[in-house]
Amino acid sequence: MIDSFPSSFKIIVKPNSSKNKIVGFDKEKQAYRIEIKAKPEANKANVEIVKFFTKLTKNKVKIVKGLRSKEKILKIS
Repeated sequence: MIDSFPSSFKIIVKPNSSKNKIVGFDKEKQAYRIEIKAKPEANKANVEIVKFFTKLTKNKVKIVKGLRSKEKILKIS
């Protein structure tokens, strides 16, 4: 699952969780379900998402859509 991320992909975030992890893939929404420790305030969860996926993919990652939404599109470069 983790080895084959496309260059851009959709995620659905659940902030304020016990740890950062990929829960699974939502086939209906075509998005990865992600749990993030950070709270959804002052951009903390977004920063944590970028750090998590940068470490996971060992590439630069940025949020291209959904900065204020639970549904986001990430781009790996």
